[in-house]
Amino acid sequence: MRTVDLIEKKVQHGELTTEEIAFLIKGFLDGTVPDYQMAAMQMAIVFNGMTDREATDLTMQMMHSGEVVDLSGLKGVKVDKHSTGGVGDTTTLVIAPLVAACGGTVAKMSGRGLGHTGGTLDKLESIPGTQTEIPLDRFRRIVDNIGVAVIGQSGDLDPADKKMYALRDVTATVRSIPLIAASIMSKKLAAGADAIVLDVKVGNGAFMRTRAEGETLAKLMVEIGDRVGRRVIAVITDMNQPLGMAVGNALEVKEAVELLSGKIPAGDPLYEICMLLGTKMLRLSDLADSDETARNMLTEALENGSGLKKLRQMIAAQGGDASFLCMERIDELVRVREMTPVYAAEEGYLYAIDTERVGTAAQMLGAGRATKADTIDPAVGLVMKKRIGDYVRKDEPLCMIYSNDPAKTEDSAAMFLSAITISQNKPEHHPMVYCVIGDEN
Repeated sequence: MRTVDLIEKKVQHGELTTEEIAFLIKGFLDGTVPDYQMAAMQMAIVFNGMTDREATDLTMQMMHSGEVVDLSGLKGVKVDKHSTGGVGDTTTLVIAPLVAACGGTVAKMSGRGLGHTGGTLDKLESIPGTQTEIPLDRFRRIVDNIGVAVIGQSGDLDPADKKMYALRDVTATVRSIPLIAASIMSKKLAAGADAIVLDVKVGNGAFMRTRAEGETLAKLMVEIGDRVGRRVIAVITDMNQPLGMAVGNALEVKEAVELLSGKIPAGDPLYEICMLLGTKMLRLSDLADSDETARNMLTEALENGSGLKKLRQMIAAQGGDASFLCMERIDELVRVREMTPVYAAEEGYLYAIDTERVGTAAQMLGAGRATKADTIDPAVGLVMKKRIGDYVRKDEPLCMIYSNDPAKTEDSAAMFLSAITISQNKPEHHPMVYCVIGDEN
């Protein structure tokens, strides 16, 4: 078997066999398939795609390229949730403890932020002492004891994906539905979950810009799950504006605590998306026989405080100071040198938001990374005061910038204002959820 022949086969729209895909992944890891040949293969896949069977085989080969986490010793259905990335997406900090408070088992591995999107690990580490890089045996013990833990991915997990993505990033081969699906699903499957809820973001702040792209990706990931015997549901949600009002690590922790403390009402986009994702997680966990029952369970855990209690237990178990996670102390996490309001240049309706630019505005303050080596400032970021469709007056701030560097404040404010469109016409309604895929109900 020769790699060049397999590249030519895919260039000619051929379908790679299971054995051929295994040969490519094994060879790429051991060096017998060089970078330039894998780059050529990935480019051929970008242009000519893969069948569902090919994408599944690729996922499984990547999954088994390194360590596969064994969670079989934990009670119940192990359920995970994955977001394809966005701005102000604080859902994990809310729904992981809420689902655990309802009896679920949430053993989650998450990533760090890069570019305009935030990372769950960075948010957790904004709580003093919290450890996200912990051994797997300790991870299992925490989940076994309290029902939930969120940690970083093991260094031995899915090495094929790490190596392939590094190559895709510098060869313009990132935007390929089969390669994206295999990357996401291989990591999720290697992390050991029995069931997965996928939050596929679409819009100008998401990797998938259109609903059609999002649905194509979601359907493929659900199909891969079905082919390998895992229960997967995908929810297509809007990212044409930040999901929450806070953008920044400790600021998003604060917003999660506010939600879990009952300070954010039903109807709020962050509240509703958390409830929808949590509902699907409980259904896949076989803990509720209907969406209505599942939502009622989540509402009760929210109202009686058990969801917030579970978050505090998780943080304490991971070495963090959980005393910050209450309304009396949470502001201590977001203390900065200056808080600066940003005003619109004209009155009118907030017509549109370039969400990626909003994320970049927070990144410029130190809330995100331009490269993996950049250092995060956990307290900085911004809090929006208006959503699309709201009327904006000149004396009302559009957002509040939290900064530790005056020079960065000015640049961030300019970036934020460049993201905002004000109009005398009220915009059409933006749906929060477009559709749910893989749910027979």
